Amino acid sequence: MSQTNTLFKNIEPYSTGFLEVDEHKIYYEECGNPDGKPAVFLHGGPGGGGSTKVRGFFNPDLFRIIIFDQRGCGRSQPHACLNNNTTWDLVEDIEKLKEQLEIKKWLVFGGSWGSTLSLAYAQTYPNSVSELVLRGIFMLRDKELKWFYQDGASRIFPEAWEGFLKPIKEENRHDLMDAYYKIFIGDDDQKKMEAAVAWSKWEGSVSTLSYKPDMISSYSESKFALAFALIENHYFVNRGFLKSENQLIASESIDRIRHIPAKIIQGRYDIVCPMETAWELSKNWPEAELIVAPSSGHSAFEKEITHELIKATEEFAKNE
Repeated sequence: MSQTNTLFKNIEPYSTGFLEVDEHKIYYEECGNPDGKPAVFLHGGPGGGGSTKVRGFFNPDLFRIIIFDQRGCGRSQPHACLNNNTTWDLVEDIEKLKEQLEIKKWLVFGGSWGSTLSLAYAQTYPNSVSELVLRGIFMLRDKELKWFYQDGASRIFPEAWEGFLKPIKEENRHDLMDAYYKIFIGDDDQKKMEAAVAWSKWEGSVSTLSYKPDMISSYSESKFALAFALIENHYFVNRGFLKSENQLIASESIDRIRHIPAKIIQGRYDIVCPMETAWELSKNWPEAELIVAPSSGHSAFEKEITHELIKATEEFAKNE
């Protein structure tokens, strides 16, 4: 990289509000240029919530930046609510928010679970999407979930894995997602919180190529961890509420979005969402550009990945 793109300076929203659907109040904010190119940021998790830092992936002079917290997390209410909280509820929320903000089309930007939701949304509402920027591809397939929550990533980060195993009795460790699910739907609030922190801390511990104690600390904060863990587990035991595990990557689904300019940005050493999934998506969708960050892990804030994400938004800013 001759010149490394870094996050744009932090800016404050010029507008905030709530989208009210079912029993949920979904927080959203608008930043940047009110007359700029609309772009919506879809956060990870599910259950991760938006953050002030992600505004920096977009040039505030060129983009009308919309960030929202998905059902049950971040600044949305009620916190950690699982009722009416499925992939397809979120897809409808995105479209309702677009309509409420009187936007015809917008650039959709999503990483990790955000890439899953971006694909689900684009395939449902292809005429609403001007471009796609996807990072750390995740399809909720059985092999991906088992890699991260049963056997795979555990072999690369055994010391962090010990903490993930701790809340689960030995005899229940043959199906860790289910064992966590039984704790999360149980009545022991203390055990639920301990398990939520362990679940969340595991992901925070392996999301960057180098050790980042500040990330682990933020993932271990109790309010964040409760929504993050309960919502992730809810989605994962239900396999993302997809009709089939290959729904989003199947040729007939990709056919709906082949015309949309798209970039897939993937860390070579992503432990959370291994590169195999991005490669398989790229093989089925050769019209999308696959960009591999050769010395990066999962996080959008790895230097190479940040550079490529901003390069992508800058290029797409020139599109009508």
